[in-house]
Amino acid sequence: MFLGRLSRLLKPALLCGALTAPGLAGTMCASRDDWRSAHSMHEFSAKDIDGHMVSLDKYKGFVCIVTNEPGTNEEVKHFAAGYNVKFDMFSKICVNGDDAHPLWKWMKVQPKGKGMLGNAIKWNFTKFLIDKNGCVVKRYGPMEEPLVIEKDLTCYL
Repeated sequence: MFLGRLSRLLKPALLCGALTAPGLAGTMCASRDDWRSAHSMHEFSAKDIDGHMVSLDKYKGFVCIVTNEPGTNEEVKHFAAGYNVKFDMFSKICVNGDDAHPLWKWMKVQPKGKGMLGNAIKWNFTKFLIDKNGCVVKRYGPMEEPLVIEKDLTCYL
């Protein structure tokens, strides 16, 4: 499966399964109010899928993939374990609207993070590639296969 292959390619990077769910926007933050002043994703932190706060400054590269998985964080973690997932996963959050998490608001307004038909995350599997400096270097649409990221990884990690 592509998740195992992508996980091996990204070490020591992070593949973040950012799971969307209404009302769970508080799982990552620089701060609700100062996300516009952030210069990199390293200024944000996140609750991992187990509920522990993690500073994102420890990651040398970052691929954020939006998935809209049903179920609780624990159910998602159990499902992913069936695919031998080894990358870090984070708690469900909102990625659009006023309640969107600050990191996602920030990524969507970066020069290389803007969408083709507006900045909203339109569907599952919108992907962002973040370089070692914490800057958005590319946004991939939901119809682009995750393996298209593979050719870009070596340029930025």
